[in-house]
Amino acid sequence: MISVIVPVLNESEQIESVLQQLQVFRQAGHEVILIDGGSTDHTVALAQPYVDVLIESERGRASQMNAGAEIALGDLLLFQHVDTRLPPDALEQLDGLQGKSLWGRFDVRLSSGHWMFPVIAQMMNWRSRLTGIATGDQSIFVSRDLFKKIGGIPPQPLMEDIALSTCLKKIVAPVCLKAAVTTSSRRWQKKGVWRTIFLMWAMRLAYAFGVSAHYLADIYYPSNRSR
Repeated sequence: MISVIVPVLNESEQIESVLQQLQVFRQAGHEVILIDGGSTDHTVALAQPYVDVLIESERGRASQMNAGAEIALGDLLLFQHVDTRLPPDALEQLDGLQGKSLWGRFDVRLSSGHWMFPVIAQMMNWRSRLTGIATGDQSIFVSRDLFKKIGGIPPQPLMEDIALSTCLKKIVAPVCLKAAVTTSSRRWQKKGVWRTIFLMWAMRLAYAFGVSAHYLADIYYPSNRSR
């Protein structure tokens, strides 16, 4: 079984379209788990018909994904962001990986809106292959045995995907699927393309040099509003 784990917070505008795409997993006998971080809109009510399990947990993607993994029944865990859409053949590709001790991610493309987006996505894919580090936007998947071996996702408010990848690649290199997920460019459009590029690279560099994820989270979320 594959367990699709979806952390959410106040996503009522798009939660139904996100979960509708994942119904193919349920129809094939897999499960979809939604972990709400304390939404104050209609996210929970709208999501209920489309998931097998819906729980609440402490806010923050790391905490929410760990809570989902704790109750998951699948041998392969797929961590799926609401901003990301899987490719049409995602289930077939993941089905072929079941029963193996591994982890990995998909390639990524950004939704349309700016001429730089294809360039940014290609750079993200190249960087991931070179470093063995995956981002949450690439729909990270990991077998249950490896997830348990590393003790789950490090409990931090930012860069949890980098921390997870760093732990996992010490055991085995990631499977890099060429099929591309499509992730929303809304954060790039909201904050500005060039400003977002500079901010993300600066924060990743700072994190690589040992700056605390909690300190970086205060910069990235100035209103102190966790994801």
